[in-house]
Amino acid sequence: MPGFGPGARIRPRCRLRRLEERLFLAARQAGFARMDRAIAAAKLPGMKDPSAVREMFSSISPRYDLLNRLLSCGQDRRWRRKAAELLDPAPGALVLDLCGGTGDLALESARRGARVICCDFSGPMLLRAERKFDAAGAARPASLLGDALRVPLPDGAADGITIGFGLRNLRTIEEGLAEMRRLLRAGGTLCVLEFSRPQGGPMAALYGFYLNRLLPRIGDGVSRHAGPYGYLARTIGEFPPADELAAAMARAGFREVRWVPLSGGIVAVHLGRR
Repeated sequence: MPGFGPGARIRPRCRLRRLEERLFLAARQAGFARMDRAIAAAKLPGMKDPSAVREMFSSISPRYDLLNRLLSCGQDRRWRRKAAELLDPAPGALVLDLCGGTGDLALESARRGARVICCDFSGPMLLRAERKFDAAGAARPASLLGDALRVPLPDGAADGITIGFGLRNLRTIEEGLAEMRRLLRAGGTLCVLEFSRPQGGPMAALYGFYLNRLLPRIGDGVSRHAGPYGYLARTIGEFPPADELAAAMARAGFREVRWVPLSGGIVAVHLGRR
């Protein structure tokens, strides 16, 4: 199934060069010279172990937002705005944001007039989201501490569901999609914002180098925790490409599945109806 629209493209060489210069300086200040040994010795969380993943995200929560901005050159905010725009919730619609983290995607939906519940299984991440929500005034999302595979809400509770950069961290994609389908009302929309893969050319090569060589060292250095960003890079590399994720959504019972690539294809927004 083809994607819809080319998305906003970046100039990969200049953006990645600026990113490398900025972040290597920050990483050195955080002890980057010792990171090779630390990463080699680190025990990364098992990809199928929810408790290890929860502990990992809780450990990096103090610098999670900072690293999101730095590692994406600020693009992560634009990606979340685009996802909320594509979801396009009706005023007053109930949107459930799963793997909500520190609440940025939940806030984007709330700003569009939706009633939003931000659900995450990491207490420290959700506490940081609460601080943002307190400043949101009338658009304040609600918070829910819970596992995205066992959400304590009834069938058909949500008009829309968003999940930003979280689907690849669930035990299996199939379990996650099944739970999201359960939670959506008939006709409701699922919106998945997730990393993808550029298809060939210089951008693909640069992205591969950045993902496998730079991101783990820089992320772990700035976060001051050895291991988490190696794990995150691995989950990005092993996540299915956009067409395969669309096929998985269709198999899970979603219809009218489509996707929109962003930033040269390194990120994609997938949409499907219940």
